[in-house]
Amino acid sequence: MSRWKGLPESLDQRVRQLVVQLRRLKDHSGLSLVSLAARTPYSKSSWERYLNGKKLPPREAVVALARVCDADPTRLLALHEVAAQAWGAAATPEAGRAADPADPADPPDPGGGADATVAKEGAPRPAGGPRVRTGALVVLAALGVVVVAAVALLIVRPWQQDAAGRGPAGGAAGRTAGAVPAFTHRVGETFDCRLTRGPGGLSAGRSRTTTAILGSGATGWDVVEAQCLLHHHGYDPGPVDGIVGENTQRAVKRLQAGAGLPTDGIVGPDTWKVLRR
Repeated sequence: MSRWKGLPESLDQRVRQLVVQLRRLKDHSGLSLVSLAARTPYSKSSWERYLNGKKLPPREAVVALARVCDADPTRLLALHEVAAQAWGAAATPEAGRAADPADPADPPDPGGGADATVAKEGAPRPAGGPRVRTGALVVLAALGVVVVAAVALLIVRPWQQDAAGRGPAGGAAGRTAGAVPAFTHRVGETFDCRLTRGPGGLSAGRSRTTTAILGSGATGWDVVEAQCLLHHHGYDPGPVDGIVGENTQRAVKRLQAGAGLPTDGIVGPDTWKVLRR
């Protein structure tokens, strides 16, 4: 079994689910990164970036990995579609690239490394060029930090509540539109479920998602929302704690079986449709 590096904390949960499944498939096959590079059009460095969450693999890379591991790519492609939406427009040009055989690292400095740095520092300053005052830059940077901290406080403050009322459901009064609170799990903490029905269907007020992929070990407000909806439909996920464990997966499978969906225990777009009815 490979010893994987921890994924970046900033990595979107939907992208994280895709990477976890790709890692499991690679580990189950017993193939090394060198072997993957030899059997697919993608280099070892490319697979290292894909499987460590540094770069979204293109759709073709997902298919290639499934092929060499003798696996059905259907589920992986569904995860990839949702992950690609979460990756963002900034990553789209690289993420959508059809083939990346070499995918070289950043090009070396043509100036020759340390010697070039010395040469640059010793080079004369162009005559008449503008001079930036270091003191002014420091002041501007400090002001920027203060502004960012103030904005963050305004966003986070409405979500600070007692344990039973933490999360999106309790902070509607002072909420900044589009703000998403950070989910922090506390041992033994559970959340209450207060369901309402709106234009988008049933909601517990914890999350509005209809596309989040929630597999084993997933955490967050999306999980709290799914657990509350499972309770409403008569499928006990265990404590509503925001963590997908065995009880939650069993409840999801029972719901999926009753709705005629594949019983994989993973909450995806089709399962969300049933939950929100």
